Amino acid sequence: MLGCGQSGMAAARLALREGANVCVFDTDNSSELKCRAEELGSEGCKIAVGEDAVCSEPEKYAFAVISPGISLDWKIATQFTDSGVPIIGEIEFSYPFCSPSIIGVTGTNGKTTTVELIEKILNGCGETVVAGGNYGRPLSDIVCDSTSYSSVILEISSFQLEAISEFHPSVAVWTNFAPDHLDRYSGIDGYKSAKMRLFVNQNEEDWAIINDKDELQGLKAQTVTFSAHQDSGNYSLNEGNIVCGDDILFNLQKTKLRGTHNAENLMAATAVAQIKGHSINSIVESLSDYTAPPHRCELVATVGGVDYINDSKATNLHAMESALKSFSGSNEGIVLIAGGKDKGLSFSDVVDSVSRHVKHAILIGETRFQMAENWADQVDCRLSEDLDEAVSLGKSLAKDKGTVLFSPGTSSFDMFSGYEERGDLFKAAVEKQIKLK
Repeated sequence: MLGCGQSGMAAARLALREGANVCVFDTDNSSELKCRAEELGSEGCKIAVGEDAVCSEPEKYAFAVISPGISLDWKIATQFTDSGVPIIGEIEFSYPFCSPSIIGVTGTNGKTTTVELIEKILNGCGETVVAGGNYGRPLSDIVCDSTSYSSVILEISSFQLEAISEFHPSVAVWTNFAPDHLDRYSGIDGYKSAKMRLFVNQNEEDWAIINDKDELQGLKAQTVTFSAHQDSGNYSLNEGNIVCGDDILFNLQKTKLRGTHNAENLMAATAVAQIKGHSINSIVESLSDYTAPPHRCELVATVGGVDYINDSKATNLHAMESALKSFSGSNEGIVLIAGGKDKGLSFSDVVDSVSRHVKHAILIGETRFQMAENWADQVDCRLSEDLDEAVSLGKSLAKDKGTVLFSPGTSSFDMFSGYEERGDLFKAAVEKQIKLK
């Protein structure tokens, strides 16, 4: 097992259950990892962890299972590849042990919300389903569960799809596509090719539910399309209504979700449920109390006519653009707080969206200078050292009307441990400003 995180631990336990001899490798030195390693050691795994960990005899292993956060260029991974030992992903490893049908969800944005919606709807319609993969529980953990599930819904990243060969979802959902992770891939084509592997083992008995604007080629499955921006898809948005062909299914106001991006998430989830034979009445009833996960266009507070929105999950420019469009009705324009880790994105690509929707841009993190260089001719740009300062400045610029939108447009690892910490600190900074009022 290459990696001793949540996926690595679950895969190790599944391998032990099946009678394998297992060794876990990880070069992390944290006390948390050492505790996990000791736990696996007590269960029968061999352990090689710490910054000096190496595999002295990789050729003795039948194969290696790599965790999704670990690159194939990692020094221990290359020891296996150089020795001709196959490396597969945790999902590929656990797939043969999974009896329920699999619904796989990938895309640049909207994966987690779509997975949650599918899980909520199908359980609400009387099925027993569970969500996992890159969201929630690893598939290895689910297959060790004694519960009889009708379906398993998996959020699957491009990193996870790189390491599959036999994995075969009966329903595959493609939420959308936009440039991302260009610090890992040589270009956008490499990133898209990794995502497209979700469909590689499907056949004409399977289903592919795809965003109509992406025009995916070479699909073998039966195809259903959706789009909130054009009416060419099987599912579309018309005056706030989710529509399938000529049939109005339900109005977006019947749910707690707003914005065209969430309309598309709802279309994809509804398509899955209808393919599985559930009525639209049951689907709508299941959605009545659903709320989106945190850090996704989350209203933190409304103070003096100003809405403070936490969209920390916007880790790429496509997500940031979606948020800008969702709040474009703001009377006094948007005060945008953006910036973060440099991962090779082209900030000139969103100049039009920024100039159309943003009144002031407050820029933080590694990318603040690049963003300012690309946007300053079109919008007022200010540089800030941290979130406390950015929120304070946002409050003064918004005055008493409009929206302060925290939608970074890139990842968080220059200043934070992840988008969750980044979003929590934004919310804390807003609370601090409220108390100072």
